[in-house]
Amino acid sequence: MKATYRCAVVIPAKNAMRFLPKVLDKVLGQRTPWPFEVIVIDSGSKDGTIEYLRKLKGIRLVEIASNEFGHGRTRNLGVQLADAEFVAFLTHDAEPFDENWLANLVMVAEQDPAIAGVFGRHIAYPTASPFTKNDMDRHFEGFLAHPLIVSRDLDRVRYESDEGWRQFLHFYSDNNSLMRKSVWETLPYPDVEFAEDQIWARNIIELGYRKAYAPDAVVFHSHDYGFAEQLRRAFDESRNFTEYFGYKLSPSPLKSVKNAVEFAIQAFRQELDGRYGRVTLAHRLKRAGQRAALVAGHCLGTNHKRLPYFVSSRLSLDQRLFKS
Repeated sequence: MKATYRCAVVIPAKNAMRFLPKVLDKVLGQRTPWPFEVIVIDSGSKDGTIEYLRKLKGIRLVEIASNEFGHGRTRNLGVQLADAEFVAFLTHDAEPFDENWLANLVMVAEQDPAIAGVFGRHIAYPTASPFTKNDMDRHFEGFLAHPLIVSRDLDRVRYESDEGWRQFLHFYSDNNSLMRKSVWETLPYPDVEFAEDQIWARNIIELGYRKAYAPDAVVFHSHDYGFAEQLRRAFDESRNFTEYFGYKLSPSPLKSVKNAVEFAIQAFRQELDGRYGRVTLAHRLKRAGQRAALVAGHCLGTNHKRLPYFVSSRLSLDQRLFKS
């Protein structure tokens, strides 16, 4: 049976009043040549988000208990409910840059029926630090050095032998993405603590589908984490990349210390493009702390099986969320 909508937008949300009203204003203002639906799945907000959403016209609100949330599980629910050919995802703090964001995602997917998923560009919020703005731009500019549509067939030998190439091919971010629902029907998201999007992308690549990058489908999305949160997020990233992909982001404690020192020195020496604004001493101090936390978190995460369980379970944000 033919879908009612060309595309649906699914947004998981919890305690989202800081960002969600502006995000939804931008989503509902998208200009497309076809109708689309918007589904927001709230998982137990306590800050007025649910009350706000109940009064808002133009969206479909789904309420679940907080203990029913899972990164893959909740997005699978959204796709299941969507009466659409394509399903786009945002997080509640990812704001479309302009009114063409959704049309640009779909336009890329329409180029080839073998494209199972598309991810779009992120840029930092105007309030982000100069270092964060630079990091975001450099990361996404890197994808422009390769074909915008990729598959394992680009270089099968390299895929088997080059870990970095495999990481590149399965990079995917549900902060700003779109999937073909017909592919999801046979290959839904895994119900995991972390990286459901990249695991799914790896699966579609290995099954012979294609993945695409949409540089013109842009969202504001960035974080300037403090030391503790950066440490814990890096721990989760490294722990789960080790578990799910076999990547060891920072296995050696001695090398980690060396890298942390080098990153700290770089934070005080690095000069940025003037378009990112004035770099202050406070920016450099925070950057040094963030980079040290990143390296430490990656090392702890890679070696998480050597840590006492009570330590690793308290370090992990995703593990605690997944088991709540």
